[in-house]
Amino acid sequence: MYAYIKGKITDRNDQQIVIENNGIGYLINCPLGISAEIGGLNEEVTVYLYQSVKEDDISLYGFNSRDQKEMFLKLITVSGIGPKVAHTICASLSAEQIAAAVMSNNVALLTGVKGLGKKTAERIILELKDKLKAQLGASASVAATPVAASVAGNGNAGLMQDAVGALVVLGYKDQEAADAVAAAYEEGIGLEDLIRKALKVAAGKKFS
Repeated sequence: MYAYIKGKITDRNDQQIVIENNGIGYLINCPLGISAEIGGLNEEVTVYLYQSVKEDDISLYGFNSRDQKEMFLKLITVSGIGPKVAHTICASLSAEQIAAAVMSNNVALLTGVKGLGKKTAERIILELKDKLKAQLGASASVAATPVAASVAGNGNAGLMQDAVGALVVLGYKDQEAADAVAAAYEEGIGLEDLIRKALKVAAGKKFS
C-alpha cells in the first residue's frame, strides 16, 4: 500500500498525472480539481496516494493533502460510493467543505457535485454521522461527550461542537479535535473556516 510519492509531474490531462520517481513514471488518477493544487508540469511535488486493487484493475488515486485523502477514505466506506465517485467529490469540494456539509446536513452542497444525486448525498451525511456516533459513543452529539468541556463557555459552543465533529469525521481523535477547534476559534468565524483553521492546528501538532 502506498502512502505518498515525491517526484516530478511529467505529464497531465483532465483526469490523470504522471509522476516520475527514480526513472519510473507512475500513472495516477488525479482530476484537474486536485492536480492543479498539487503543482505544475516539471515541478517537484508530493502526492498522497490510495491504491485500489480489483480483480481486473490496479489503480492509484492522488490527493493534495492528508486530510483530502482521509476524507476520501471515509467516503468509500459509504454504501454505493466507490473510489471514482469519492475522488470526484474530493476534486469538487475541499475536505472541510464536505465535513461541514455532513455536520450541517447540507445536501445541496453535495448535490452540486456532478453526477451526485440527492439520495446519495443524504446517504453520505447519514452514514458519516453514524460513524461519528460510533466513535464518540452512545450519543451522536459532541455536546454529550467529555470534549465539550474544551469548548464550553468559549464563544459559539454549537458551532465549535460541529467543527469538532467534522474533525472527528476526518479521522482525528475527539480530544485533539476539541483542542484544535478551541485554539482556532475566533468571534464571527463560520463553520467551514473554523474547520479549515482547526485542521491546520491539528495537522501541525500531529506531524510536527
